[in-house]
Amino acid sequence: MTGQPVGGGTVKAFPVARSEARLLVPALMFIALVVAAVASLGTPLITSVATSFHVSLGSAQWTLTVALLSGAVATPVLGRLGAGPHRRATILATLAVVVAGSALTVLPLPFAWLLAGRAAQGVGLGLTALMMGVARDHLPEERSAAVIALISVVSIIGAGVGYPLAALLAELGGVRAAYGLGLVVTAAALLTAWRSMPEAPEGRSAHVDVPGAVVLAAALLLVLFLAGERNLWSRHLAVAAGLAVVAVVLLCVWAVIELRSATPLVDVRAVRHPAVAVANLAMVVGGIGMYLLLTLITRYAQTPHGAGYGFGLTTFVAGLVLIPFSVLGFVAGKLTPRVRTRIADPLLLAGSAVVVGGGFALFAAARSNLAELFAAMGVLGFGVGGFSAAMPGVILAVTPKSETSSAMSFNYVVRSVGYSLGSAVGGLILAAGTGPGHLFPDDSAYTTAALVGIGAMAITTLTSLALARRRPPETNP
Repeated sequence: MTGQPVGGGTVKAFPVARSEARLLVPALMFIALVVAAVASLGTPLITSVATSFHVSLGSAQWTLTVALLSGAVATPVLGRLGAGPHRRATILATLAVVVAGSALTVLPLPFAWLLAGRAAQGVGLGLTALMMGVARDHLPEERSAAVIALISVVSIIGAGVGYPLAALLAELGGVRAAYGLGLVVTAAALLTAWRSMPEAPEGRSAHVDVPGAVVLAAALLLVLFLAGERNLWSRHLAVAAGLAVVAVVLLCVWAVIELRSATPLVDVRAVRHPAVAVANLAMVVGGIGMYLLLTLITRYAQTPHGAGYGFGLTTFVAGLVLIPFSVLGFVAGKLTPRVRTRIADPLLLAGSAVVVGGGFALFAAARSNLAELFAAMGVLGFGVGGFSAAMPGVILAVTPKSETSSAMSFNYVVRSVGYSLGSAVGGLILAAGTGPGHLFPDDSAYTTAALVGIGAMAITTLTSLALARRRPPETNP
């Protein structure tokens, strides 16, 4: 079995033995699940962090934002390193950083050290694309496609797994106990990777474009900052708009650097391929919608009855609402590889976007009891699971095997931006629907946000259908 030519030579691939493959696949899934779950630990702990460290909620919010930021920056860098000969060392070193960061979140240190630890934990998000690269290199083609789809799904539902567990531990033992969960599972992931990760195929080379990485980091910092600082848009619109322009300019500068670089961080020319470009557009718009609904449901469930709606759930019980999301997301991920033998990946993307839109419609029309919230979350999970499982097939169909990690890493950066914007859009709509002197938005604001989400998923559906009409020929594996 051979890979794509690199530098005029042929890359030798090394499929693992069947017995080793049985161990490799669970290891890939476990590592992808752990890094996603640990990065999402900040979500249910924001209030607890603010109370424990005596900081504002805005400052505590950075325990989530800094993880997303470091993950978005690390993902393309790790993707490029993972395309080279030192992929195993890259995976082990990255997990070691994540374990060290997890230790910082547990030790009795000041708030700044907690942020540093969360940033180190977020770096692990870049490993998802490397797990896909390992699967594509070392598993038979038909097996690798299914495993890559599941890795993509697991990286999504990890949040649903980590949220209720972290919330329960926070209620029982405080915020340090909740972060202790991250230390235990990341240490287990490091041991798993050390025991199971094979070496990359011979004949590859990878150089990190440092200037490109620095400019991309600056641009993503601005994007995620603007997405997280909702008060800036409502109180200082001119400043926010100016920073947005700077972010766009930096992204343009980054694209020019990548085009001129002999060893780009991301192969922008490949990203400009119609299939990849449209898939990434569908990812960012779809990501906005998907994370918007996730935000709406969890926030609605925790709103106290005194607001005239909501259920006043504790953080832990609200986290249980995510169980249907995780379960049905995993079911969709298992079903998608079978369905894609009959239905093209772009059509699966379109169908999954329609399902997510149905979740929005259900939430907009019926949310008077918890069963309806569970149903909406389950529909969302099924749609997100199908979308996530189908997305790698669209991109990898036109991507050489040696560029798997790099291509998927860029898609995950796009996904992170989409999710951040989805959270910001939800916050802005609900803030606009909050009357003077009120702590909580009007119930109608949730309906408005749901209608916006339906619009986002309609755009995603049309984009995916456009991609299906011009399905490109696949590359050789």
